[in-house]
Amino acid sequence: MAITSIDINQAELKQAKLLAGTSSNRETVDLALRTLIAVRRQPSAVERIIGRRFEPDQIDAPTITPLAVSDEL
Repeated sequence: MAITSIDINQAELKQAKLLAGTSSNRETVDLALRTLIAVRRQPSAVERIIGRRFEPDQIDAPTITPLAVSDEL
């Protein structure tokens, strides 16, 4: 892993640590990078899923009928 020196706004870093529940600057930055990568990849993953064609035997799953509210009591 490379060591990189960067200037980070301390107020934003503190807020990010609080929001993420992380305890170190490194953990916070690592989580931020992983989150950014996942968010940016998500639209292309959704497009691949939408564009996929399934055979009938791949989507044939049993269905259930939910109980009515009065039936649960």
